[in-house]
Amino acid sequence: MKQANSSVTVARQRDGKWSFTLIFRGVTHPATGRFASELQAQAAGMAALKALEGNRPT
Repeated sequence: MKQANSSVTVARQRDGKWSFTLIFRGVTHPATGRFASELQAQAAGMAALKALEGNRPT
């Protein structure tokens, strides 16, 4: 069985803040966060994805 793709997309909001949208197992989760930089939003999105995948560092 092939697992669905997972991804993180980062976008700038109208107010200038950054957020991420998460796609996990084919389900799109809504934009999350109000980050000051694109890098912060990307890092938070990747951490959320790893947590969902169960690959958290110990």
